[in-house]
Amino acid sequence: MTAVRTQPESAPRKPASQPVPLRKRLGTVRLYLGALIVLLWGLAPFYWMAVTALRDPAYTFDSTPWPTHLTMENFRNAFDTTRGNDFGRALLNSVIIGAASTVIALVLGVFAAYALARLTFKGKYLVSGLILSASMFPLVVLVTPLFQLFTNLGWIGQYQAMIIPNIACVMPMTVYILASFFADLPWELEEAARIDGANKFQAFRLVMLPLAAPAVFTTAILAFIAAVNEYLLARLLSGAKTEPVTVAVARFSGNNPLVQPYAAIMAAGTIVTIPLVIMVLLFQRRIISGLTAGGVKS
Repeated sequence: MTAVRTQPESAPRKPASQPVPLRKRLGTVRLYLGALIVLLWGLAPFYWMAVTALRDPAYTFDSTPWPTHLTMENFRNAFDTTRGNDFGRALLNSVIIGAASTVIALVLGVFAAYALARLTFKGKYLVSGLILSASMFPLVVLVTPLFQLFTNLGWIGQYQAMIIPNIACVMPMTVYILASFFADLPWELEEAARIDGANKFQAFRLVMLPLAAPAVFTTAILAFIAAVNEYLLARLLSGAKTEPVTVAVARFSGNNPLVQPYAAIMAAGTIVTIPLVIMVLLFQRRIISGLTAGGVKS
C-alpha cells in the first residue's frame, strides 16, 4: 500500500485592515476641533477669573496667561465685613432663594406638565403656547409693576419679594421640559396601575413620577442655577439682609471708594461658580439623560 500524503490545511487568512477613508478622518478631526473650541470658549472666562482671584491685587491687570504672584488675600477680602460687604450672608440668601424657588416651581410644574401631557381639554395647545411664550417675555418690563406691587404690600427687602418672581421665571422652563418628557412615557404603565386598583393620583405618584426622576432632577438643577443667577429683580427688590450673591458682588467695595476691588470680585465669583461647576460635572450623565429622554421615539 502506498501512503497518501495530505497537504496541511492553510490557516485562514485574516482580512486586511481597510484604511480609514480620508473623509472620515477629516470628519473626526473637525469633531474634536469643534469640541475643543467650544470647551475653550466656555472655560476661558472662568479660568481667567480664577487666575485673577489667586493673583496679588497689585498685579490684577497682569496679562500673564498662567497664575503668578499667588495669594489667598483676595478670598479673605471677599469675606471681610469691615468694608460693608457681607458675602457669607449673601451666599446663604442665594441658597434660600434658589432652593425655595426650585422646590415650589417643581411641585407646581410637575402637576402642570403632567396635565398638559396626559389630559385633553379645550385650549390645551393655547395654554402650552402661552407657557412657552412666557419664557420669552422681557423681564425688564416687569420691574416697575413688581416694585410698585411689593412696595404697596410692604415686601421690599423680604425673601418673598424675590422668590415669587423667580418662580414665575423658572416655571415655563420647568413645565416645558417635564411636559415633553411625560408625553413620551408609555400609557400602558399607567393603565396597568389603574387596573390593579390605583386611582389617577396613585398611578401618577407611584408609577409615572419615579420614571420621570431624570427629567425632574435635570429641571431642578437648571431652575436652581437660573434662580441663583437672577440679578435685575434682586437688585431692586432685595434689602441689606436679603440680597443674594449677584447683588452683593456687584456692589463690592474696597479700601479706596474710587477704585473697584476687581481681585476680590473675581474671588467672590470663583467661590460662587465652583460649586455649580462641580455639581454639573458630578451629575452630567443624569442631566444629559434628562434633557434627551423622550427625544427618540420607538
